[in-house]
Amino acid sequence: MQSRVPMLAMEDSLNRGEEAGIPEPMAKLSVFRVLLQHPPVGKAIKQLLSTLLFNAKLDDRLRELIIMRIGWSTGSVYEWTQHWRVALALGVEAEDVLAVRDWRASNRFGAAERAVLAATDETLEHGEISKQTWAECEAVLKSAEERLELVAAIGCWSMISTLLRSLQVPLEDGVAAWPPDAVAPRA
Repeated sequence: MQSRVPMLAMEDSLNRGEEAGIPEPMAKLSVFRVLLQHPPVGKAIKQLLSTLLFNAKLDDRLRELIIMRIGWSTGSVYEWTQHWRVALALGVEAEDVLAVRDWRASNRFGAAERAVLAATDETLEHGEISKQTWAECEAVLKSAEERLELVAAIGCWSMISTLLRSLQVPLEDGVAAWPPDAVAPRA
């Protein structure tokens, strides 16, 4: 697959990334090789991602389950594939990541996971979190910061999924899609 907005050559992406304050490992990713065609957009998205990934109050496990659910539900091969590796590196068990595909039928999740996954599904389907699900999230996410990040994470990675799919951003060379069982989403 070829991106609808051409990817920058690696050297150009690294140079624009440096000018925009995007670290080299990020500037090498296909998504940033596309985003850096418009450096202010690339920089803004990098800032949002960095805040939610590296300066977060929301538990890493919960965030990664949210991202994986979005990747699966929206059919974002890039998002699912990249965050598969991130989730595992953060200690999320592979079986838990795979269980987000049909989380309601899984016994792998407790109240916190079920609340944030319900919030994710409702936001994807209806554009907002229901009163009942919000109450469930309040019961497990004690701080206002965590609850704000929940909504921000769902919105952020939904936007990223839309961007990746709409621009048809390809995976990096040598990266295999849909680990580990190559089962594609229903989307």
